[in-house]
Amino acid sequence: MSLPRRSAVRRRVVPAALGALSVLSLLSALPAAAQPTQREHRPTAPPPRPVTEAEARTDARLRSLRDRPQALRAFFRQLPKGGDLHNHLSGAVSTEYLIELAAEDGLCVDTATLTAVAPPCGPGTRPAADARTDRAFRAALIRAWSMEDFRPGENGHDHFFDTFGKFGEVTWRHRGKLLAEVADTVVRNNQFYLETMVTPASDGAKKLAAEVGWDDDLAALHRRLVADGKLDRLVAEAREEADDGDAEFRATEHCGTPRARPACGLTVRWISQASRGSSPERVFTQLALGMRLAEADPRFVAVNLVQPEDWDSSLRDYSLQMRMVGYLRTKYPKAHVTLHAGELWPGLVKPKDLKFHIRQAVKVARTERVGHGVDLVHEDDWRHTARTMADRQVAVEVPFSSNAQILGVKGADHPFSTYRRYGVPVVLATDDPGVSRIDISHEYRYAAATYGLRYFELKDLARASLEYGFLPGASLWQGNPTAKGYQRVASCRAEHPGLPVRSAACRHLLTQSAKARLEWRQEAAFLAFEATHTS
Repeated sequence: MSLPRRSAVRRRVVPAALGALSVLSLLSALPAAAQPTQREHRPTAPPPRPVTEAEARTDARLRSLRDRPQALRAFFRQLPKGGDLHNHLSGAVSTEYLIELAAEDGLCVDTATLTAVAPPCGPGTRPAADARTDRAFRAALIRAWSMEDFRPGENGHDHFFDTFGKFGEVTWRHRGKLLAEVADTVVRNNQFYLETMVTPASDGAKKLAAEVGWDDDLAALHRRLVADGKLDRLVAEAREEADDGDAEFRATEHCGTPRARPACGLTVRWISQASRGSSPERVFTQLALGMRLAEADPRFVAVNLVQPEDWDSSLRDYSLQMRMVGYLRTKYPKAHVTLHAGELWPGLVKPKDLKFHIRQAVKVARTERVGHGVDLVHEDDWRHTARTMADRQVAVEVPFSSNAQILGVKGADHPFSTYRRYGVPVVLATDDPGVSRIDISHEYRYAAATYGLRYFELKDLARASLEYGFLPGASLWQGNPTAKGYQRVASCRAEHPGLPVRSAACRHLLTQSAKARLEWRQEAAFLAFEATHTS
């Protein structure tokens, strides 16, 4: 979870985090899938899907690499991995690139707090450009702005969230350059789609919220926001901001020129962040802006609530914010919703605050995806919530590294296996890979190592990351693929990905549906990948 520019994080005592998770040693054992620590009645698991000969040979190849770390890393980097659906742009950029941007912009660094500040560099500061030549200064910035060399026993939660305030002066200046760096990494890791979170028209939203004030009658508050075109002017401001970012991205990647970089072909969509720690009127304004924007501009697809779920203001206003989202869904039915919910753990908050967050996100806000969902089994009637998520195909976005770093939750304590047993769609994600010092390939390696996943299970996780993305159009898959397996729709069943499509009905689907086109592209990539690893 990344943060807009904000004040210092309130301190809490939480379990020690582990830093970036080591997975190569775990693969030597390939343990059986971890089981939850809580006693429960096992749900009826869906029948195992048939495994193709190519999948079986690729799985055997994966298992043969357990003692070959470099080959194993290459396998997971080359594995087609769909999309990243839970990614915060400011936290996704590598720390080294943030330092370079700070140097290019002539920013300064407060030497006491290692926080980037605007120039000129006065007493107690030094130029960020010094990090280009001063190795000790550079190393100190990397540690302060990320989880690099994080020491066991320290407070991972606070260190993680504090990084955003330290490099915040850098990230707001160059959305397009940030996206270019992140997109390059996504493409290198053989992904085809990215949904990344930003805070559109942040200053304008703050001013408009102050102007309209608060009203517990959400319908009346919304009428005040849209009166005299106020909210539409904010949407226009956000779209102009996006235009500027797009132009900077295309210039950085040389798109449309002979030197165009591969990331020019990446499909990218924006998710609008609302800062849950802000005043109710500001949260509502940001949510309304994001949902109106999603209906006005196809580059934007959804809204989300960010900032720590355990802050006093976040806990106090949680149910109100779920009511806000639920109301706004009635006004903007075409806008998608994905919500951070259940990014909590015993010891971080009082027991009463563990009982309902995921449930309210699903039932009150009617979210289509849940981000993190770590405290599932600590909620009241959690089995019913899990079954509801399975029935509605509400996916859970799982970033293993940030869950370990922020909450200290990993392995058997993580509800990953529980969600899968209940038939809840699961997608692997990075969250803030720049801060965490990981990439999506790392998260797939960790999943395989920790939960004993076979190749075909990893393949279906990658498929899920496109199936539950917020791209328009019909799916390549029929029915509920999490419950019934990934079976192609009838019109494309006889076609061979990677070869010309013969069926007019299948061609029509791929022409009309952005989602199906990406899914078809990934299926062709799987066939090529399996051919490489089964020879």
